[in-house]
Amino acid sequence: MRAIMVMFDSLNRHMLPPYGCDWVKAPNFQRLSEKTVVFDNSYVGSMPCMPARRELHTGRYNFLHRSWGPLEPFDDSMPEVLGKNGVYTHLVSDHQHYWEDGGCTYHQRYNTWEIVRGQEGDKWKGEVKDPDGPVHMGRSSRQDVVNRKYMQKEEDQPQAVTFKLGFEFLEKNKDDDNWFLQIETFDPHEPYFTQQHYKDLYPHEYDGPQFDWPPYQPVSGEERPYVQHVQYENAALISMCDHYMGKVLDFMDEHDMWKDTMLIVNTDHGFLLGEHDWWAKNSMPFYEEIAHTPLFIWDPKVAIKGVRRSALVQTIDLAPTILDYFNIAAPSDMQGKALKDTIQNNTKVHDGILFGINGGHVNCTNGRYVYMRAPESEMNAPLYEYTLMPTHMWCMFPPEELQNIQLAAPFSFTKGCRTMKIESRQYFGSHSFGTLLFDLQKDPNQNTPLKDAKVEKNMIDIMVSLMRENDCPEEQFKRLGLTDK
Repeated sequence: MRAIMVMFDSLNRHMLPPYGCDWVKAPNFQRLSEKTVVFDNSYVGSMPCMPARRELHTGRYNFLHRSWGPLEPFDDSMPEVLGKNGVYTHLVSDHQHYWEDGGCTYHQRYNTWEIVRGQEGDKWKGEVKDPDGPVHMGRSSRQDVVNRKYMQKEEDQPQAVTFKLGFEFLEKNKDDDNWFLQIETFDPHEPYFTQQHYKDLYPHEYDGPQFDWPPYQPVSGEERPYVQHVQYENAALISMCDHYMGKVLDFMDEHDMWKDTMLIVNTDHGFLLGEHDWWAKNSMPFYEEIAHTPLFIWDPKVAIKGVRRSALVQTIDLAPTILDYFNIAAPSDMQGKALKDTIQNNTKVHDGILFGINGGHVNCTNGRYVYMRAPESEMNAPLYEYTLMPTHMWCMFPPEELQNIQLAAPFSFTKGCRTMKIESRQYFGSHSFGTLLFDLQKDPNQNTPLKDAKVEKNMIDIMVSLMRENDCPEEQFKRLGLTDK
């Protein structure tokens, strides 16, 4: 048996035709939905990029114990487990966070891996002289302006090169057995840099400054007239993703791979494009646009396609699902559930799930209600990082953060290891939003927070139970005002 995972970054569920979008041009995602099982209640776990990938490897939550960082020495890695059991694993990716300090242990868990340079602010091409760049709104970086100069043709863009290398692996190994291929592109993550023929799919009048990289903040009055333009810029990049997604489907059709090759198409999270008067992710509450994700799975052992599943699933379920497909037992520390029975007959695997970012709201959903528990005080304390790999996104923890290290007692999943306990500096202003409760059945757009003490108590009970199952640090309960629950 073989398996292919095609992973996109920041792919919005609500921008895809299979999930009801009627204006984004993505016919191959619609075609994908006809060849797979479509999950209607797939959610993130830990946010954002590398915390989500730790879950993809380990099958358990990251965000309650630490923030962004590498795999830990005690972590079980799904690709590594596959390799140790005779399944060859290969990663092709242009996701530059893999080769930064905060992600440097993930790609080494595969038998082989290839990287593609140039996305976002990837420290790629060196130019001493400051480049000339256009007047712009939103975010920008010197390095991004440099990088774009070297990818003016579509075939030179990182996404195109990533899929090209993925197809090289497929051509070489299509007749062999026991392999797992992960094709992972940073697109459609911002900045929304793509070719004009994709932009031409969304004609509109726009004479403002370059605006293809939204800031991580509320939508300002100055930006409000340009929201639709940014949405079109995002849609153009989704159409490019759709084009290369279609090439994967074509390859599987041409080589009759549906009979023995699993296909998973997924993302790490969504992104706000002006909804709720916000851009981006991380600091605001994780509304449905961010937390509710697209997920498509074809399992040739079950051979069911063109149907939808309503069972509640999330990122932590993917590692055990892939291991189960290859008849490999999941390590005991994985908390996710294999989805074979859910694919087959919509079997429930979760009564409720958690999701969030370290230091922000802790969120819980049972599929109907979403409960967002804010920190009890503006100080957002107590909060600690539990890690043996003290790195942030782009750098190691500086010495001043390491002056008062304690050693924590082992957690249930650290295989007897004591971790560093480091006072956290994570702060997302979640206290200012307050605790929120939404009824997705009556208020799917989350416009009006619900006030219902009975429902809130039930959601608190689910949240506390799941936090306990995750061996959550005790101070998290205190931070959230849950010590007496």
